[in-house]
This record gives sequence, structure tokens and C-alpha cells, in this order.
Amino acid sequence: MVLLHVLFEHAAGYALFVVKEVEEIGMLLPQVEDCVLNIGKFNGMVSLAAFFPFKSAQAALDNINAISEGVVHADLKLFLETNLPIGGKKKAMLGVGDAKIGGALQEELGLAIQTGGVVAEILRGVRLHFHSLVKGLTAQAASKAQLGLGHSYSRAKVKFNVNRSDNMIIQSIALLDQLDKDINTFSMRVREWYGYHFPELIKIVTDNSTYCKMAQLIGNRKELSEESLESMEEVVMDSAKAQSILEASRSSMGMDISPIDLINIERFSNRVVSLAAYRLELQEYLHSKMGQVAPNLAALIGDVVGARLISHAGSLTNLAKYPASTVQILGAEKALFRALKTRGNTPKYGLIFHSTFIGRAAAKNKGRISRYLANKCTIASRIDAFSDVPTCVFGDKLRDQVEERLSFYETGEAPRKNLDVMKEAVIQAGEVAAEIKIKLAKKEKKRRKREKKLAALSTGDGEEEAGDAEATENGEVKKKKKKPATEAVQMEEEAPAAENGDTPAKKKKKRKSEAMEVEPVAEEAPETPPTEKKKKRKKKD
Repeated sequence: MVLLHVLFEHAAGYALFVVKEVEEIGMLLPQVEDCVLNIGKFNGMVSLAAFFPFKSAQAALDNINAISEGVVHADLKLFLETNLPIGGKKKAMLGVGDAKIGGALQEELGLAIQTGGVVAEILRGVRLHFHSLVKGLTAQAASKAQLGLGHSYSRAKVKFNVNRSDNMIIQSIALLDQLDKDINTFSMRVREWYGYHFPELIKIVTDNSTYCKMAQLIGNRKELSEESLESMEEVVMDSAKAQSILEASRSSMGMDISPIDLINIERFSNRVVSLAAYRLELQEYLHSKMGQVAPNLAALIGDVVGARLISHAGSLTNLAKYPASTVQILGAEKALFRALKTRGNTPKYGLIFHSTFIGRAAAKNKGRISRYLANKCTIASRIDAFSDVPTCVFGDKLRDQVEERLSFYETGEAPRKNLDVMKEAVIQAGEVAAEIKIKLAKKEKKRRKREKKLAALSTGDGEEEAGDAEATENGEVKKKKKKPATEAVQMEEEAPAAENGDTPAKKKKKRKSEAMEVEPVAEEAPETPPTEKKKKRKKKD
């Protein structure tokens, strides 16, 4: 006899239920579905065998991460080994909701696993009545546990996302495309607006950004003179064109414009010029980002086309998983399905059409070169996605191969074999990777030395501060340094002056320590020499 057990994973813990009786044949009948919705009838079908609560939120997160990746966690293994009857007459069958974790459990524990069918309906009822089936668990506590685990799981997924750099590329290329559309629309608005005043400028200056700069520089065409020729030449980069603008302004058939209208046109032109400047900065940022994330793909097909491929696939990893036939028509899905529906010709290329190789090929060779280029793009994306040290060596070699294939289609010159080219690329990539590793090791050493110095300085300052604090607490006073030799000589010179009867200078107040040192000198100073004593005696006589 086979006894069915059902494993249910909840934010609060693992639960194992024993299925008493269930109607498998009439499971989809309305009467049987009502039994699942009614808690009284559902209790007769299912009973709780064991419950393993998670000890902490971190343990719950670890277990849910393991389940999402199809790995059997140690807690789940221990729980099933303890509570699932393996031996005996009744053989246990375990029902799980996810086939991935079911396969992992079957390999790990050797259990008979059942997924889908009646298990899905029972799990639906367990999910609905879980807080009633487990003692001590309320509906509010269960919802709080689910909310907290959901937040922590999502936070961990975002934090440790392997496609973080890819997301920057995807957003950059989307913004770049949007800026192109916006700048084009705004430039047409400036042309139409300023064309009322100076219509001849539209034919002379065709570039949108240059036209906005010229509208901002010229302003009122009646005020334009030969003094502004140099500034116009700097913008247009052509002296003949600047001279033709000056001549056209003198004989223009445009209407007069008021100062307030001119101010608005100039402000709007300034915005368009700043947007165009920002677009160039964004393109540089995309170039640097592609050099870090997908250098081989960027070297092979260009920054913009490579970024569009990554954006369309969703990430570099997804692009690396695609076969070459998918990469070839990536971006032409509508044309493909329309061709399949109408039984017409399928498209030969999608986003890779914007590369220079397909444009340079002849009409009869466009399909062949697009297929070859898609093959090389797949190789480059896989190298970028799964290499430890990113280098552009393989991308340059693959680009050379595409160039050789183009010349083969045109002239018939046989290209090199792929095996020989890849051998050269592997040797060069190893050398470049070794150099990069040495540079990274040097940077790491410098960083560690800097950290050690900072740590030593911080500990030294801390010890000095601690010593000062101890000294002040114990009432110790640091003795001052002794006076230098020059001060001692000055004191010796003052002593004879006092003996000769000169008015001695007033003594300054000194600290106790200094007074103790000077006392012997002060006692010796008043003594008069014997010659002076004899003179005094003679005068008395």
C-alpha cells in the first residue's frame, strides 16, 4: 500500500501532510472542489504529520533560495529523513509542487516523487487553510512571515544580480534611442519656428545640431555683420558657408521678429544644443561600459549594435544562450512570423543589419554574410559572458575573419582556417590576461599598504589620546623643558649688575619648579666681595 505525503514550503517553515483519502478520478467535479474549499471537509482528507519552523529570517531566506535553485537544503533533508516513513509495509510517496525540487529530492533521498494532478489540488487547499491546520499559527502571523520573506528574497535577488552591468547598458541604449528621436523632433521645431525669420538658413545648414547653434548665434538676422564671420566659421567649420549665410541674411525674404519671440527661440535652441551635447557624453559612457562588460562583442560588431542585441535579449547571459540562427533574426520577429503565416520568404537579418559588414556586401551575399556574422556574434557573446578576465583579443580576431570572408565573396581569396585563428587568439588572450592580472595584483598591494598605514596612524593617535587621558586622570603634570643656555647666560650677567649698585629689574613671577632651581643662585648673589667691605670700614673711620 502506498501512503501519499505532501510537502508544503511556507515562509514560517516546512510542513508535511498525510493524505487520508482523495478522489483522483472526480477531482475536477464541482462537488469535489468544494471539499477543498471547506475547512471541515478538508480536515477529513488531510492531516498534519510534522512541522519544522524556521529559527530565524536568515534561515528562511537560505531555505527559500535553495528551493528556488532546485537544491535540497540541509534543514529540508533532516526534516524529511526524520518524519517520512521510509521502511515498513507502507511505502511512502512524497508529493511536491515543483518538479525541479522533486527531481533533486529523488536523487538525494531516493524517494518516490509525485507532482501535478491530485498533489496540486491538495497543495491549493493547504495553502488556503494553512494557518488553521498548524496549531499556534494565526493568519496575521503567517501573512507577516510571507511579507518579510518576500521583501528579503527580492532584496537579495536585486543585490546579487549577475546582470547588474547589463542593466546599465540596456538603460543607456534605450535612452540613446529616445534622445535621437527627441533631438530630431525638437530640431525640426526650431527649423520651423526660426524659418519664419530666416528661411534661407535651412538650405545652407543641413545638420540639426549645427542649425540650432547658428540660430542661437545669429538671433536677429538684421544685426548680422562681417564682425561675426569668425564665430560663424567656428560653428559651421567652413568659411564659404559662413559667407553665404551672411549674404543670405542681407537679402532674406523672412518676416521681422519681435525680441520676446527671439528670446524664446534662443532658449529653446539652447536646450536642443545641450541635449545634443549630453547625447555625445552618453555615447562615450556606453562605449566605456561595453568595453568593460562585452569587449569582444563591441570590437566585432560595434558598441551600439552590440548594446541593442543585449537589450533585445534581456541580458548578456541570455544572448550567450541563443543559437546563431536566433541571433541572426533577432529584432525581426514580426517579419518572421508573418512569413511563416503567409508561407513567404523568411527574413535574412534583424538588428545585425545595422553593422557595416552587411551594408558593404553585395545583394546576393547579404544573407550569407549575415549568417556568418551571427555565428561570430554568438561566439563573442559567450566568451564575454563566461570569461574571468575580459579582453577584446577574440573580438578583433573574429572581426578579421569576417573581413576575410567578405573579401572571399568578392575576390575569391581563401580565408584562414578558424582553428589557426583561434590558436593565435588563445595565445594572445593569455598574455593580455596575465598582464591585466599583474596590474590588478599591484593595485591590490598598494591598496593594502594604504590601509595598513591608515590603520597604524589611527592606532597611534588612539594610543596618544589614551595616554593623555590617563595622565590627566592621575593628576600628573608634565614638567616643562629646562631653559636654554642663552637664558642662563643672561641671568649670570644680571648678577654682577646688581652688585655694582645698578637698579635691578623687577623679578617676574615664576612657577614653583623654576623657583626651586633659581634659589641657590639668588642666595649667592647678595654677597659682596672683600675689597668693597674694606672701603666701607675706612670711610667710617
